[in-house]
Amino acid sequence: MSDTPDLPEGYEFSADPARVDADRVHGWLSTDTYWALGRPREQHERAMASSLNFGIYATGSGEQVAYARVVTDRALFAWLADVYVDPSVRGKGVGTAFVGRIRDHLAPFGLRRLLLATEDAHEVYARLGFRPLERPEQYMAHTFE
Repeated sequence: MSDTPDLPEGYEFSADPARVDADRVHGWLSTDTYWALGRPREQHERAMASSLNFGIYATGSGEQVAYARVVTDRALFAWLADVYVDPSVRGKGVGTAFVGRIRDHLAPFGLRRLLLATEDAHEVYARLGFRPLERPEQYMAHTFE
């Protein structure tokens, strides 16, 4: 899409799940996020196995610097989850370009809706066309506790 910003030089996007550094990603999510603190490794692996997995990698070293996954039926609906950008590359535009590439990767599926939840990155997502729910009163959630 035309509003997807370029990745900074020296980084590349990949939708190849074989490239994901699962150890690194689990470490990030289970120790440095408000939504997945303490997530068990086995649970994380099941989530990855049932999702489309995306990464941003340093072109020189191949080191993974960002991760996200999408849960989708590949026809109507998708949920963007576990978006994480390594602190060492934050503020360089990696996150916005990453989410834009994920959105663009999903566009050919013909989805009606791509949802996400965030406590602190609304402006990042808004730059890419995400908006608050038009009718949040229609949405419900069941929490297993």
